[in-house]
Amino acid sequence: MELHVIFLHLAIILFLARIIGDTFGRLGVPPVLGEILVGIILGKSALGIIQPYEALKVLAEIGVILLLFHIGLEADIQQLKRVGLSAVVVAFVGAAMPMLLGTLLSYYLLNLPLTVSLFLGGTLTATSIGITVRVLDDLGKMKERFAQIVLGAAVLDDIIGVVVLAGLYEFSKEGAVHFDALALLILYIATFFLFSPLLAQILARIIQLLSRKLATEDFIPPTVIAVIFFFAFLAHEVGSPEILGAFTAGLALSRRFAIPFALFLRTDGAMAQKVEHTIMPLVWVLTPLFFVYVGLQLNLKAIDFTSLKFWTLSLLILIVAIVGKVTSGFFVSGSLKEKMLIGFSMLPRGEVGLIFAEFGRQAGVYDHTLYAVVIFVVALTTLMAPVVLKFLVRE
Repeated sequence: MELHVIFLHLAIILFLARIIGDTFGRLGVPPVLGEILVGIILGKSALGIIQPYEALKVLAEIGVILLLFHIGLEADIQQLKRVGLSAVVVAFVGAAMPMLLGTLLSYYLLNLPLTVSLFLGGTLTATSIGITVRVLDDLGKMKERFAQIVLGAAVLDDIIGVVVLAGLYEFSKEGAVHFDALALLILYIATFFLFSPLLAQILARIIQLLSRKLATEDFIPPTVIAVIFFFAFLAHEVGSPEILGAFTAGLALSRRFAIPFALFLRTDGAMAQKVEHTIMPLVWVLTPLFFVYVGLQLNLKAIDFTSLKFWTLSLLILIVAIVGKVTSGFFVSGSLKEKMLIGFSMLPRGEVGLIFAEFGRQAGVYDHTLYAVVIFVVALTTLMAPVVLKFLVRE
């Protein structure tokens, strides 16, 4: 792809994402839907002007990494601790229920092979943490109890999704799952989450000291960005999604975060404020690229909307996809509204569901019809969640 063409694409995407996203916001619709719609219109589903390519993917990933870092930086640590058990319950129910229902439906009712059934169930376990936190942030609800439960659950859900995907991909290739390899993967991820806050605090202290020695605060912004990228890299190396590395770094650098046995490393308020002011302009610019890229990845033209088989499969799998996630909210205490908010916050599959679908296609597990069904269900759950959440919050 020629460099000048990339610049043109970025100009089109950023302008339309801002205009349509803000227009949706003025109409009372979550702006993230407008940004995804821009991708659908510009991409393979409609005009075909812009295809998803590597340069756009990199910028989109940077956008969601910075978004998760910002969410971590703003997270209420004490609230996260208080809702920790609830988040664990929501995460495991939200992953296990769609997996179980999807597999049983596919194997016993649709008579699909076991490998296909397991992969379909695995695809339904996904939750897009990027879409979830953006919607809740746009609605101004990130500080509320239900949102903190969702945030913790979505983080755990991403980890569970990685482990499930690794196991399923192995099973589709070899017909067996090596549980020792999965256990090692879980150990690596747990070790990363245990030690990364301490490492982030040490790096932050080094950045502060160097900034004072150099007598310039201009040193802080680029080095903090370097820390974010470094933690995204570390997360990937241990088998965890890169965005969770950025989220962990954000938590560690939060002004509310403290390591019990290393209180002297705590980030001071001025440092945290400088970091936040550095990140926000980049979040505003790059985050819409991520949601537009989600829309670009969808190819609704590949779906045969005249096929009765397609609609039958889509309806059954969509019901499982909704029930499996929404049910998770009813396993924690709270009002009916809170339970519904938690359940629908876990609903969007977004880019995570598309990754599962693509792995299934590459492994030869999904045929053309089933792949189209999965893409359609991923698109519907992604678009449905923000609308329902907006309605529930308003009510």
